[in-house]
Amino acid sequence: MPKTSGRLLSLLSLLQARRDWPGALLAERLGVSARTVRRDVDRLRELGYPVVAVKGPDGGYRLDAGAQLPPLLFDDEQAVALAVALQIATTTGAGIEEAAARALTTVRQVMPARLRRRIDTLQVTAVQRPSRTPNPQVTGDVLMTLSAAVHAREVLRFDYAPVSPPEATDADHTGSPPRRVEPHHLVTWGARWYLVAWDLDREDWRTFRADRIAPRTPPGPRFTPREVPGGDVAAFVAGRFQGFDGSGHWPCRGEVILDLPAAVVSRYSREGIVEELGPDRCRLVLGSWSWPALAAAIGGFDADIEVIGPSELKEAFAHLARRYANAAARTAP
Repeated sequence: MPKTSGRLLSLLSLLQARRDWPGALLAERLGVSARTVRRDVDRLRELGYPVVAVKGPDGGYRLDAGAQLPPLLFDDEQAVALAVALQIATTTGAGIEEAAARALTTVRQVMPARLRRRIDTLQVTAVQRPSRTPNPQVTGDVLMTLSAAVHAREVLRFDYAPVSPPEATDADHTGSPPRRVEPHHLVTWGARWYLVAWDLDREDWRTFRADRIAPRTPPGPRFTPREVPGGDVAAFVAGRFQGFDGSGHWPCRGEVILDLPAAVVSRYSREGIVEELGPDRCRLVLGSWSWPALAAAIGGFDADIEVIGPSELKEAFAHLARRYANAAARTAP
């Protein structure tokens, strides 16, 4: 490689490594004069790299953001991490599969042979959980709009598409006026994107599926952010999807004794509290979003059950017993 070209790559690598570089330090690291550094910076600018001069006692340079994306330099670890991330982009639900595949092809073409061989041996197959319908995709434009509103702390107005009741996480009304929210966080859960926001009309926290959001323009006024309940957005979102009612507890919580070893029950009940009562007997405290769902979950252990309480759980077992008995009595036509 010509000496000047190699020096330009070294200079670019240094500028990417930290925010500000004094000119004298760059000259020392490259083993050239300050005048040569200035000429090399001009060459990088001609190639499209936005290198700006930093004022100060020592002077210096900074690689700034530009209008176009010039060629980038990655070290070995960064290149491998980028390739892995692009391969699993299909699991994000962001609708960027084609763009990710093209980006991976571009990155691979400019990789040195040693890295290309490593990437070629890493073939990732993204397997989605079985579902009646595929996970909905959200466009990159919508994600950027939501993210921009979160960052700017601007009230967001949008139309929210209705879905069938099992999918709904909010009250949906066809033809209703646009929702008005204070957007706080954009999160992913189960290969879907959600917006965590304070609903101004309902005066409560809500989680909105991003694929159902159609943003309206222009955005609303700026707002002072509220604190998410509990102060932890990850715990808040997990609680919402696990069936919490916002108080930090399951809506339905029961206690039973199972004729199974505690080690077996705890292996398949990560959300429950298991207490050993004997070699083949344990106490289980478990929660769920409804009493029938809780009874069905406990029944999945395929063991004799003694219900400690509450009475709602006993009634749910009786309800399921009648339903299962009716199902067993019916004969297929």
